[in-house]
Amino acid sequence: MARLTLYKENSADVTVVSNLFIDKYMKDANDAQLKVYLYLIRMLNANLDTSVSDIADKFNHTEKDVMRSLRYWEKQGILTLEFDSGKNLSGIRLHDLSKEPEESVRPQFTRPILLTSESVTPFRPEARVALPEAAPEPEAPMFTKPAYTAEQLREFKKRENVSELLFVAQQYFGRTLNPSEMKTILFFMDELHFTDDLIDHLLQYCVDRDKKDFRYIEKIAINWAEKGITTWEQAKLETLGKYDRNTYAIMNELGKNGSPTRKELEYINRWTKDYCFSMDVILEACQRTVLAVDSHRFEYADTIMKSWHEKQVSQLEDISRLDEQRRTRKPQSKATANKFNQFSQNDYDFDALEQQLLSN
Repeated sequence: MARLTLYKENSADVTVVSNLFIDKYMKDANDAQLKVYLYLIRMLNANLDTSVSDIADKFNHTEKDVMRSLRYWEKQGILTLEFDSGKNLSGIRLHDLSKEPEESVRPQFTRPILLTSESVTPFRPEARVALPEAAPEPEAPMFTKPAYTAEQLREFKKRENVSELLFVAQQYFGRTLNPSEMKTILFFMDELHFTDDLIDHLLQYCVDRDKKDFRYIEKIAINWAEKGITTWEQAKLETLGKYDRNTYAIMNELGKNGSPTRKELEYINRWTKDYCFSMDVILEACQRTVLAVDSHRFEYADTIMKSWHEKQVSQLEDISRLDEQRRTRKPQSKATANKFNQFSQNDYDFDALEQQLLSN
């Protein structure tokens, strides 16, 4: 077969990868390990910071997948992980691959460490630092999904509780599940021993985070199983705190404890993403809500913010301006003015709204 000639039109805005990496290290690395290393080079060349959670979200991996890839590259001797006094990942130092590293100074595996979203500091190529030797990670995964047959899938779908569970899953995803996705749910039941409630919580948790790829959902499920999570109550404790601090600030302001429900998240996403309100505006609406009603607070706050959105409110000063306009507004005509209606008119009737909500 004729040999191919390769051309390039533009060398700007590129990420340069060492030939040594391509020739020696790339062939043995898996998909996740390659993505993580190449992304680190990309961020270094752009002089940008990143974090373990950012990388996980970028490639639809779990943070544990990212850390496993980083430890792999550290074992290969092409980067060094740096940790602070609390054993949290604080930096990643990429090594200069212009010459092949010596075997004698290659770092070994470090002990697995639970990580939060710590920023990765900018890197500069320099000599490697050998880290203390520790026990390597187990090579074999604890749980592996079997290759289910079509007959096993048919028997699975005949179970009394399965049709309801599949129906709920289809509502979450807004579509019919394909056979591969059904087999994944079979794996959750038969191999991970998840209850129906736990599977329901798992699917809702991932969908609420806009993670609808079943490969991602399977990784989360395996991660829970490795931690010994087999009930809905255990999973709720695990996922508590997984939402950002703004979400919990809103929940707390409205007098809610624990993780938000799916409906509550819809409201919060509307205020933060659709209306693009800042937190001070949202919290102002929440404070007014708490002073006005004891129940149906999300619905009440949503009505306030919908009104503000229609009036193009973007900051607290805009709210003060609207309040002042209501206080100084005069009756429209003398014919309708009397001692009973000469008062400032609200753009929304809180009393009427409260009655409407309480009657639902």
